Amino acid sequence: MRRPMVAGNWKMHGTRASVAELIGGLNQQALPAEVDVAVFPVSVHLGQVVEGLSGGVVSVGAQDCAVEPGQGALTGEVSGEQLRDVGCKLVLIGHSERRLILGDSEEQVVRKFVAAQVAGLVPVLCVGETLEQREAGETLAVVARQLDSVIEALGVAALSDAVVAYEPVWAIGTGLTATPGQAQDVHAAIRARVAVKDANVAGALRILYGGSVKAVNAAELFGMPDIDGGLVGGASLNADEFGAICRAAGN
Repeated sequence: MRRPMVAGNWKMHGTRASVAELIGGLNQQALPAEVDVAVFPVSVHLGQVVEGLSGGVVSVGAQDCAVEPGQGALTGEVSGEQLRDVGCKLVLIGHSERRLILGDSEEQVVRKFVAAQVAGLVPVLCVGETLEQREAGETLAVVARQLDSVIEALGVAALSDAVVAYEPVWAIGTGLTATPGQAQDVHAAIRARVAVKDANVAGALRILYGGSVKAVNAAELFGMPDIDGGLVGGASLNADEFGAICRAAGN
């Protein structure tokens, strides 16, 4: 039985004051014990969030990491080792905004995945298609290619200590959401592709759905057999809304 997970990606949002308010709201939430909950703040707020959530059940992750796991001459980057040192447990790898806006290549995604695991962090590998790719019928091919880049480079066993998040790019921050059936089809295809390499790894792999997840649609999405929780964007900036999504995952 896979343990559900709900992860909140705060993206490039927050000031020290608003983050403090959000931390306070999260600490007041009744979160289900059977769900792993994590938040991913901006790097400059990581220390504040780790400290503010210490002693609770919410883990903290980073939104990205450097391609090198340790310290060195890489101005402006933050390594997995440094993220672990500040208290992070997880890191997003290959988010669509990193791929499409900031130019992360498949090679960089793989190197960051490796760097995260070497540093003792759990990589949350993000995969997903654009609207143009979906309309062209390329969804499964695009997702397979993104998944295969990691499997072919590192072996399927690398996914044993990772999470996959399917995030259709056309549903991120647009208010559009894949129907539960559409999301389930892609999640099932991801699991089946991993199962060809190793059925045990596939059976244990947590696959999250990301793309305008809200309290009103969370329960129906999470009710699908291959959807193990959510990677939540805008709704994670509201503690009450995020708490409701977490409780939906617990049900």
